[in-house]
Amino acid sequence: MKEYTLFALVSAAFSLLLDRLLGTRIIVRREFWIAMAIMMFFKIPSNGYLTGRPIVLYNPEYFLGIRLGTIPVEDFLYGFGLITITLVLWEYFVRKERNREI
Repeated sequence: MKEYTLFALVSAAFSLLLDRLLGTRIIVRREFWIAMAIMMFFKIPSNGYLTGRPIVLYNPEYFLGIRLGTIPVEDFLYGFGLITITLVLWEYFVRKERNREI
């Protein structure tokens, strides 16, 4: 079984579901996609360096083996999920705090 692929897909799907359930709707905002582009701008060189050198190794049994350059596609999904979950929770708790102050 390709566990890393499964976890990457689950993290991306969970982040989208959480955005919907909490009503933050950040994925439809322009600012979210600009922030995602900025993060990817830094992620690609750093992740490419780590995966291009024998620093971070992936067991072929656990991922699809599809790479963009040296970076497994699962890294992009997993990164998207983690970043999105963080931003969704941030927005949710900031909004909750603002409503409590009113």
